[in-house]
Amino acid sequence: MRRVLLISVRFHDGRYHGAGDWPPAPARLFQALVAGTASGETLGGEATAALHWLEAQRAPIIVAPKSRAGRGFRNFVPNNDLDVVGGDLRRIGAIRTSKTIRPHLFDETRPFLYAWNFEPDELADSYAQAIARIAEGLYQLGRGVDMAWAWGEVIPAEEAEARFSTHGGFLCRPSSVGIGTSLSVPIKGSLESLIERYKETRTRFQMLYESKPSKKEPDRKVAAGQIFSQPRKPRFEQVAYDSPSKQSLFDLIGSNALWRIDRIVELTERVRDAAADRLIEAWPAKVACIERVLIGRNATEADKAARVRITPLPSIGHRHADHAIRRVLVEIPPNCPLRADDLEWAFSGLPVRVSEQGEVLCDLVPAANDSMLAHYGVGNARAARRWRTVTPAALPQSAARRRIVPSGLRDPAERKGASERAEGQNRAAGEVVKALRYSGIAANATEIRVQREPFGGKGERVEWFALGTRFAKERLWHVEITFTDPVPGPLILGDGRYLGLGLMERISDSWRDIIVLELAEQTRVSVDDRIPFLHAVRRALMALARRGDDTVPRLFSGHEIDGAPARSGRHEHFFIAAADFDSDGLIDRVIVAAPWRCDRSVHPRRGDSALFDSVVSSLEVVRAGRLGVITLNAAVDGADDLELAGPAQAWQSHTCYRATCPARRGDDPLDVLRRDVSAECQRRGLPQPDVEVLNRVGGADGRIAAYLLLRFGVGVAGPLLLGRDSHWGGGLFLAKR
Repeated sequence: MRRVLLISVRFHDGRYHGAGDWPPAPARLFQALVAGTASGETLGGEATAALHWLEAQRAPIIVAPKSRAGRGFRNFVPNNDLDVVGGDLRRIGAIRTSKTIRPHLFDETRPFLYAWNFEPDELADSYAQAIARIAEGLYQLGRGVDMAWAWGEVIPAEEAEARFSTHGGFLCRPSSVGIGTSLSVPIKGSLESLIERYKETRTRFQMLYESKPSKKEPDRKVAAGQIFSQPRKPRFEQVAYDSPSKQSLFDLIGSNALWRIDRIVELTERVRDAAADRLIEAWPAKVACIERVLIGRNATEADKAARVRITPLPSIGHRHADHAIRRVLVEIPPNCPLRADDLEWAFSGLPVRVSEQGEVLCDLVPAANDSMLAHYGVGNARAARRWRTVTPAALPQSAARRRIVPSGLRDPAERKGASERAEGQNRAAGEVVKALRYSGIAANATEIRVQREPFGGKGERVEWFALGTRFAKERLWHVEITFTDPVPGPLILGDGRYLGLGLMERISDSWRDIIVLELAEQTRVSVDDRIPFLHAVRRALMALARRGDDTVPRLFSGHEIDGAPARSGRHEHFFIAAADFDSDGLIDRVIVAAPWRCDRSVHPRRGDSALFDSVVSSLEVVRAGRLGVITLNAAVDGADDLELAGPAQAWQSHTCYRATCPARRGDDPLDVLRRDVSAECQRRGLPQPDVEVLNRVGGADGRIAAYLLLRFGVGVAGPLLLGRDSHWGGGLFLAKR
């Protein structure tokens, strides 16, 4: 059983200032380990041997917490060119140069994981344990300000894979071929090159002397200058991480080429076994490797990342598409031990269906057109937030429905009630969340639907897919998932993902334009602190929306790119409100609405809908000064439940409405208020309401403030945020049924 040397690194702050690599490269960790265990230029014998062993291992797997780019800043430092100013330290300001620093921000409670797989033996175990002890001496990783600490473990490979699945971050696997993020990793000779670099750094400045003899000192020498020699760079190798799988598409051709969608497992097994037989016949010495990688026989949890996945693709994309299978997609991982061209040869021309007389009725040929892959999110297709199954997902036994024997179908006592059905669907939804984690998908799901019936008109019920397979029909579910962030394809979930089950299609995105964020119970703030809290939320959203050139879109800033206020006369930046739905004096939810939802005269520009949804849904923590650190649940989507979206004819104030114009002396305040509300509704593209004043609470600057009840002649969709301070939570109305 393979073993794993696992080094966990935690940063003191959730910031990483290292330039040029993310996540921190294994070479950086190797240098930090050397620096942590060295005493000057001296390394202990045990440490030297262990580090030589580590540099000879293959590149490690890396798991890093999810991050975002922080706001960059420029730091002006002296350039190493003092000769330009004649060596005058007083003129050092003339040679200052700017250095841009842009840290990565992440959750400091999530560790970085570096995992080296190795074959266990007594010597390797002793070296791995020595590296685990060396890791405890690590004190920083990255720049000098990136203080960190680490600890090491030697664990079985299966336990390491379980750690990866439950980490919650993103996983990076190395590859010897392909494309991806290039990171530096140690190789043989790296330790010696670091030692030599340390020695050369100590002697990079050397004095030059010239002979100036005198009568008293015939051998007198004086300093004539100083030379600088750059130390040689350490020896590392660039390795591609996160290289995409090689995807090969094949067409099923022949007189009997079409396959029914409910026989997808049978087709997958036929293609898989026939390709394995062809490879074994060509390379009999690789039987164990071929069976482990292609069939999954004797495969461990650690082998899943190297397994070839064969997925027959039903024809979808149009409401008249028949869902018959005409193509097969073969995905070859970058770290697969079998060569990609050998695997493509094994599938090309492969007979899938043969008659009793030996006639080939169906075989595989390389596809000439792969445009249909976009329906499954493959290739250049955009990532999507909403996905639904074409073939049902096989979930664990704990998600299985209660089976009713045929003889009990007419017995009322055996029938399933609504509560039992709901409980079963909730269990299945919980298992879908686990299946996402096992598939390496880190995005959070905001909505999960499970059912036995297909979502499309040409699909099949789950029971038909269980015939002739090892999966009980009670374990099969059709699933629809909506994520907080777009997820790329292909997306295949469940225990049958290597047999064609759990295949999902991407659904055109419907971006949310009103999002409700719930405050964690222990971090709720008082209603009296609504304004400073909303200011903090607004600053957090602007920081999340900040572009690489340090500009903030008008949608979140309310200003033009040059910093001038937007003067279009319309509400073109987002609305925000804080609500106390529990009526306990504490803010429990934040409502963020797109401007086109609150002002009907505003229309979203291209990309605004996606930008609004992605930025607002990513808000998780707000640092609000004296109010502390407030945690938000970005997965809550309760606009309909909280009577925010409507439609309704009657709307009642939740927060006080403040008039847009001040009242003049002698005017009737209530009459002024009604005219102001009518004008505000007209500007927002709403019908004229009947205004009832429930409670007048005064106002500042001559502007009247009151709680209102608005009655419209027709149903009006929300949210309704009206009045002078509507961008700051004032004038929030809730539908009154």
